[in-house]
Amino acid sequence: MAALAASAGRAEPILRLRGVGRRFGGVHAVRDADLEVSPGERRAILGPNGAGKTTLFNLISGEFPPSAGTVELFGADVTGSPARKRARMGLARTFQTSRLFNGLSVEDNLFLAVLGVGRGHLRLVPSKADAEMRERARATGAGAGLGDRLDVLVSGLSHGEQRQLEVGMALASEPKLLMLDEPAAGLSRAERVKLTETLLRLDPAITLILIEHDMDVALRVADWVTMMHEGRVIVEGTPDEIRANQVVHDLYLGNAHQ
Repeated sequence: MAALAASAGRAEPILRLRGVGRRFGGVHAVRDADLEVSPGERRAILGPNGAGKTTLFNLISGEFPPSAGTVELFGADVTGSPARKRARMGLARTFQTSRLFNGLSVEDNLFLAVLGVGRGHLRLVPSKADAEMRERARATGAGAGLGDRLDVLVSGLSHGEQRQLEVGMALASEPKLLMLDEPAAGLSRAERVKLTETLLRLDPAITLILIEHDMDVALRVADWVTMMHEGRVIVEGTPDEIRANQVVHDLYLGNAHQ
């Protein structure tokens, strides 16, 4: 991990934000955010509710444009580019609320994710390409820890398994940059442990950015942490530096992490 971080630190950033802001009427959801993420990095975005974390994600992924500043992705200025273009460039993300097809099986959900990335379409008569995409869907499901649940309807999955499936569907696009919005939200302790193990097994070539309230998950997975408060980036550092930072304790961590 240290060698990877060192080599990534010398590489051109895969993501760069310069003075990015977003206003909703008179409310500044994000203010003057500067951020650089290197290839292969594991970055956690932390902060209390209302800190602007999900808005920042939406600005990076192109869900809506910034009111100020620039967004560079894979060396290109994408400030005015829509989400679909950024996805084709190699960005994949999950959302706080589920976007799964509950009436379909795990494998079918993964197949549709693979199909969508390839901009394919459903056919009445399966082709060789469909069989290859099915195999890719099954392999992705196994990598997400759902290899024994491929035939189960999404509605029959536990909440934790659904979160795993969301990660798997994001990985189905073989992204260069994976962004996860609170993947551990609502999970049991055992499910959080399983999710953490899944994230630690990710291909080192994939850059990971996650928003997470569970400090055990975030600080175990991340090698660099960005702390936000009231729309601003206020502290950055390693997990150990974040644990020891008094400002972070005062705003977010509390006595349990001192």
